Amino acid sequence: MKPILEQNLSTQFFIVAAGQRILLAVNSQNGGMDFYFMNEIELKKVINSGETETVEFKASPNEVFYKTISAFSNTKGGIILLGVDRKGSITGVEPVSRVLEDLTNRIVNKLSIYPEIETMDIKGKRVIAFKVARSGYPVSYEGRYYERVGNTTREMKPERLRAFMLSRMPWDSVPGDFLFDEIDMETVNSFLRLAVGKKRLADISIDESPKTVLEKLELISDGKLKNGAILIFGKNPQKHFINHSVRIGRFKTETTIIDDKWAKRNLFQQFEETINILKQFISVRYEIKDFQREDIWDYPIPALREAVLNALTHRDYFNIANFILIKVYDDHIWFSNPGGLPEGIAIEELKKPHGSFLRNPLIAKVFYLAGFIEQYGSGTVRMVEWMKEAGLPEPEYKEEMGGFSVYFHKDIYTEENLRKMGLNERQIKAVIYVKEKGRITNKEYQDLNEISKRTASRDLDDLVEKNFMRQIGVTGRGTEYILKGPERGQRGQKGARKEPKD
Repeated sequence: MKPILEQNLSTQFFIVAAGQRILLAVNSQNGGMDFYFMNEIELKKVINSGETETVEFKASPNEVFYKTISAFSNTKGGIILLGVDRKGSITGVEPVSRVLEDLTNRIVNKLSIYPEIETMDIKGKRVIAFKVARSGYPVSYEGRYYERVGNTTREMKPERLRAFMLSRMPWDSVPGDFLFDEIDMETVNSFLRLAVGKKRLADISIDESPKTVLEKLELISDGKLKNGAILIFGKNPQKHFINHSVRIGRFKTETTIIDDKWAKRNLFQQFEETINILKQFISVRYEIKDFQREDIWDYPIPALREAVLNALTHRDYFNIANFILIKVYDDHIWFSNPGGLPEGIAIEELKKPHGSFLRNPLIAKVFYLAGFIEQYGSGTVRMVEWMKEAGLPEPEYKEEMGGFSVYFHKDIYTEENLRKMGLNERQIKAVIYVKEKGRITNKEYQDLNEISKRTASRDLDDLVEKNFMRQIGVTGRGTEYILKGPERGQRGQKGARKEPKD
């Protein structure tokens, strides 16, 4: 059978029918043609998964069909399967090219977008798949804007629509109705001293006026101060942005709060105040080395600074309902930041060198010029290095509860961390036992794990070799094993310096 070629010059798409499969060719953005197939197996997988945030079934092209295209465009994109009902049964559409032609013309005219379209005949019934990409601009249908919430299509409410419109530009670049006397001149001058000292200012001198400084930092547009100007340098940003602040709590348990404090005012002041509060909520001990006193905190201060900077720089400031939240527990700290990771980066990339995807480029630029940020995209990697150097578990990065979280753990001896560091289940059980009891003998190790003396001796020697435990006594029943003291950068590293046996 020879392929049948049909062309529609107004919408510039082609359909080539060949047997039971149909190839659709559409104009690509670079002026060429892109070709798409969807086979029967792929189609059935999509249908069996049901409707989701990015998949919708439609038996016929009703008004909701076009609203859903708007919603997909304004959210994450998605696929609409036309000719499939809500239950996932294939009902089919008219297998004539005019149907596809009419649908395409209507989508182009009503929504001004060009979805990818694939068609397929399954047991005599035609299904059309409309692949809608996330748009770089707001897409409306009949003058209204829609978004995808779960597996439903909803019209945006006025407040949400305003935030959505503004979100097409970074929050810190949005101009506002602010007065210049709301700028804190001392903060501007402090920034200048820091930036000049770091030699990162190419075209701004220490003698520049505050207004000129803000103009050269691109924080003024057409004579109007931008959001970033007020948040970075303002006297009282919370007058305009009530929740753009940091809340720090000291917790004994999830329900037992020991202390609760806030860091407010501009970002430089929030940063300094947050670090000061964190130092109040964690412990410090002192060591004398070469006649110099060294402060050793529960967590390395550079890592804490970086976590706070990341939160202030990368939070979703369009989210006006939530603030940055930090919870300090006995054994860990949780940093919770409104807004997930920016598009283009995944959680697993954060512990290795990666590109920088700036949600608030003006804020990031000012912190960089001031010397607070050393290199874009390196903060999460540096936090890993600092924690490991301090002999602590690597930080955990998670996307959860609509935001981004960082966890710092003080205790290296957790089951999860011990497992990551290569201990077997018997050794993990013994470490947890010693945490509770203080020490363990070879006989107790045997009884705990129901193993032979030889296996117990081998496991315990391995724990000593890896610097998890220290042996007290040499041989016989008097020999016991205790957890090693906290040596910075030494825990869990095979071949690291050993303490002398008692």
